[in-house]
Amino acid sequence: MEYSIKKENLKAWCSIPYTELADNPDKKFDRIELYQTKKETFEHIGNMMAEEVIANNKKGEYTKWILPAGPLDQYETFTKRVNEEGISLKKLVVFHMDEWLNWESRPYPVRYAFNSLRGIMEHDFYRKIDKKLNVPESQRIWPDVTNLDYFDDKVTEWGGIDTVWAGIGYKGLIAFDESPIDPYSRITIDEYAASRTRIVKINPDTIIALSEREAGGCYDAIPPMAITLGFKSILTSKRIVFMITTGAWKNTVIRVLLFSEPTLEYPVTILVDRIKEKVLCCDVNTLRHPFENDNGYYSKGLE
Repeated sequence: MEYSIKKENLKAWCSIPYTELADNPDKKFDRIELYQTKKETFEHIGNMMAEEVIANNKKGEYTKWILPAGPLDQYETFTKRVNEEGISLKKLVVFHMDEWLNWESRPYPVRYAFNSLRGIMEHDFYRKIDKKLNVPESQRIWPDVTNLDYFDDKVTEWGGIDTVWAGIGYKGLIAFDESPIDPYSRITIDEYAASRTRIVKINPDTIIALSEREAGGCYDAIPPMAITLGFKSILTSKRIVFMITTGAWKNTVIRVLLFSEPTLEYPVTILVDRIKEKVLCCDVNTLRHPFENDNGYYSKGLE
């Protein structure tokens, strides 16, 4: 039987005052880095990124990252430092998490639009970096719908990942590695942990969440499919840094992230269980949970 989160678990985790989480002995994280605002959080993350590249450049080593096309705010601080300090990215290898697909499993045109993650990264990341310092084209790796093994083979070729910079969904997705919900397809935790790059149909809850957050509830604006890296490549990483500043959307998943055993209900828990170094960067608004002070008004529903 796979681990299942019980209501009493959620009530207990979500009721812990956010000020006590960093020192809680049961948390599964090395550290929580907490800031008052979203802006401060992403400035800190951008500086973390710059310092990692600087340190590896000094050692003459490559830096190998998995990067998302959202959140994006951390790239402002990072690219500014790269340009102002002349930080070379010639030894940076970027593995991009995913790309949207249409209903026929084909990519959309590359352009600056919500349905083109490559276009977003070209506009908000690569285009902002001085050409003399920029990441070589051959070191920008995207999942390929015409060759599903390409991405994972490249990760192996480069000897694994140094850091995954990750946002998460409210039900614990990373990239488009969502909770498997098909009742006629059985997947174990170990099988999911070994998952490779693949084409996926987006879960309805993700489409609803994104349409509300990004498109005024217009779910037709959210693509129905995607190509995503699997956990096999993510689990080659030495470190994972979670970047979470989405407020109420993420209050509960953070508590699951910190305390839950591995469960397919929240796939991110599999990574927390298996990656050695884990860092949570977030703002107060996202870490604080309503159950801390609701006097049972809502949390009684978990009894």
